Amino acid sequence: MASVVVAPAVTADGDEAVLKVQKPHRESEHEADALALWDGEGAVRLLDREPDEHALLLERCVPGTPLSALGAEGALDVFVELLPRLWRPANKPFRSLTIEAAWWAGSLVCRWDETGRQFDRRLVDAALEALLTLPATQGEPVLLHQDLHGDNVLAAQREPWLAIDPKPLVGEREFGIAPIVRSRELGHSRRDVLRRFDRLTAELGLDRERARGWTIGQTIAWSIGEEFHETHLETAQWLLEAR
Repeated sequence: MASVVVAPAVTADGDEAVLKVQKPHRESEHEADALALWDGEGAVRLLDREPDEHALLLERCVPGTPLSALGAEGALDVFVELLPRLWRPANKPFRSLTIEAAWWAGSLVCRWDETGRQFDRRLVDAALEALLTLPATQGEPVLLHQDLHGDNVLAAQREPWLAIDPKPLVGEREFGIAPIVRSRELGHSRRDVLRRFDRLTAELGLDRERARGWTIGQTIAWSIGEEFHETHLETAQWLLEAR
C-alpha cells in the first residue's frame, strides 16, 4: 500500500485539522475528489489540497475512536446507515470498477504463481469468474469506498462517525460491502464473516450472489499484492463454501 505521513495541524482559523501526505498510488489517486464529492456527508471533510505535493488538509475527527471499538453488531448498525450516504452517483474522474476488475484479473494467475501457489487454485478460479463476468451486468454506478473497514471509520463531533481514507472506485453497490465483510477488526471466524455478509446484504437489499462474487474477487486480488494476507484467503474460502 502507499506510504503515508499523517500529522496534526491547525487551520488559519485555528481549527484542528490533519495533514496527510502520501506516496502516489493507483488506489488513492482520487481520494481528494471522493472527499470533495461527499462534502462531509458521512465522511471526513476535505479542507484543502495540494496535488503537486500529494498533500491533503482534512477535518480532524475528535475523539477519533475507531468504529471497531463499538463491537461487531454496533459497527454493522453504523455501516448499514453509512453506506447508502456514501453511495453517490458518480463518474469521472474516478476509475471504474470494470477497469479495476480487468486489471486484477489480468495479473491474478501470474501473481499466484509468483507467490508459490500458497493457496487452493479454486479460490483463484472463483475470483476470476467474478472479476470477468460481473462487470458487464452491473447496476447503477455509485461512488465506492473500497477500503471501508472497522478502523477506517472514526468517532467525531460533527457527526457520530465519519469515514476516512477512501480508495475510490465507481461501480455497483454490491461491491461496496467487500471490505466490511473481511474486516477482521470486527471478528475473524467463519461465523463472524458470514454474519457480516448476511446482515449487510439483507439490510441493504443487495443481490447476495453478486455481492459474494465481488467480495471473493477483490479479496483474493488484494490477498497477493504487495503483502500476503492469510485472513483474506480464509474470508474468501468461507464465502465460497457457503454457497
